[in-house]
Amino acid sequence: MRELMVYNTLTRKKEKFVPVTPGQVKMYVCGITPYNHSHMGNARPFVTWDVIKRYLEHLGYEVLHIQNFTDVDDKIINAANGEDVSWDTISNRYIASYFEVMDALHVRRADKYPRVSDHMRDIIRMVETLIEKGHAYVLDHDVYYKVDSFANYGQLSGRTLDDMMAGARIEIDDRKENPMDFALWKGAKPGEPAWDSPWGKGRPGWHIECSAMSNRYLGDTFDFHGGGSDLIFPHHENEIAQSEAFCGHGPMVRYWLHNGFITINSEKMSKSLNNFFLVKDVLAHYSADALRYFLISNHYRSPLDFSDERLEEMTRSLERLGTAIDNTLFLLEQPSGAQSAAGKQLLADAQKAEEDYEAAMCDDFNTALASASMFELAKKINIYKNDVVANGVPVDASVLAEVKRIFKTMTDILGILEARWTGSASSANDEDYAKLMAAILEIRQECRAQKQYALADAIRDKLAALGITIEDSPQGAHWKK
Repeated sequence: MRELMVYNTLTRKKEKFVPVTPGQVKMYVCGITPYNHSHMGNARPFVTWDVIKRYLEHLGYEVLHIQNFTDVDDKIINAANGEDVSWDTISNRYIASYFEVMDALHVRRADKYPRVSDHMRDIIRMVETLIEKGHAYVLDHDVYYKVDSFANYGQLSGRTLDDMMAGARIEIDDRKENPMDFALWKGAKPGEPAWDSPWGKGRPGWHIECSAMSNRYLGDTFDFHGGGSDLIFPHHENEIAQSEAFCGHGPMVRYWLHNGFITINSEKMSKSLNNFFLVKDVLAHYSADALRYFLISNHYRSPLDFSDERLEEMTRSLERLGTAIDNTLFLLEQPSGAQSAAGKQLLADAQKAEEDYEAAMCDDFNTALASASMFELAKKINIYKNDVVANGVPVDASVLAEVKRIFKTMTDILGILEARWTGSASSANDEDYAKLMAAILEIRQECRAQKQYALADAIRDKLAALGITIEDSPQGAHWKK
């Protein structure tokens, strides 16, 4: 198995990936708080982790993927009260919306999507244990975590308690032993959902849910924990403190991975700044492939600036790849001939592109660099196809089969152009459309046979104006849209 290097936020360096259990990967990704439709900033981590999961499976790992829904939260409660509906009406609505847009973006489903509301027993059990071990204390009907009780608090963010207090949004409560102590359980308030607990009716704090659910499904120590870089502090910092205090040892997670922000004019996209774009709205103007490819066009840890120009660039780039796919499929349909120097060179180029692609992906999942090798292979395929059509180079079927395997593996890992490989990317590939085009090409060929070249050229030019290209070759004419 190829050596995989990943950047660990905890150690601030790249490390060789060694799974907790050989051949298996356990990963937990922080999911959405479903109080509105998913925006572009929400989409980036899920597309990123979908690519990571696809690549880990490509390497031969068995992957267990858990992603939560924070379906009990202040924002959900406020939205529900604003509409005069129940909190779960809001959460169910936007969980359904999440799946709709993620399915459109070809994000494969996680193995399990636990919800806070379904795991109160796990959460309460964890809070009880933290109290028993001296890491938490009760104030009336609230429970707080004692940050001073955990010696390694701050290790993930790399900040001291004083630094954190200066820059944190601290829950104001003069009763707390330390201003940085955070809520594990909140006593019930009027108009809010509440559950029974040893401390009275209430609901969990934000951070405890992920500790309880990751421990429930992945155990005391698992391989990957992911999310946006805005979750490093306080959310993930608090998860470590809770989880490791609960089980009495560390590490909770071997490798912490965090994606960079999506920005607009270099400013973070967020609902609070009112500069966000909903995924469903963007998909009304651009293809899912273009949007997905945009989200992985930079290395996942780098910021990504959103603009129409970038999405249009992605659309053009994907069409270049799509043309190479079309050419690969066209060549595979041709009669196989003898081996040629051009065929041997294409195979060598494909194998080199595959090596470069794998090296990039094994270097902290560098999709930007991996894409460069994919485009290089696409260019080589197009050159080979031109040699076949224009120069009569024989098609080597065994070479083309291997080239297809390599090229398709590249696009499949990135999750793009899946429909192009099956010929269902657009109506231009529908059976009726194909029959119509075959009839037009037959008429044009008859014109050429009767030396009516002006009419044949007029047919070609009329089709070109409609976005359909006709290519003549010794093997006959074929078309593409």
